[in-house]
Amino acid sequence: MLFVIAIAVLVAMALALLRAFLGPTVFDRILAVNSFGTKTVLLIALLAEASGRGDYLDLALLYALLNFIGTVALLRYTEQEPRRQGQP
Repeated sequence: MLFVIAIAVLVAMALALLRAFLGPTVFDRILAVNSFGTKTVLLIALLAEASGRGDYLDLALLYALLNFIGTVALLRYTEQEPRRQGQP
């Protein structure tokens, strides 16, 4: 059962990568990368369950935190970028 779930998560990750490459706007790409990171956390949690090692969940939490901080930082950067272009 975990194998089927892992395959479904991998397919969803592939679709998120496709959206990241083909996204018409930068916000679509940021959302796709954030979604890819979230699915990576889910895949690490599935690996922890399948192998019976709970210490992988610590890695999943750390990766989720880095994903969140990175997304917020990237959105702050894109929010301020148009203002920089208009200034001499």
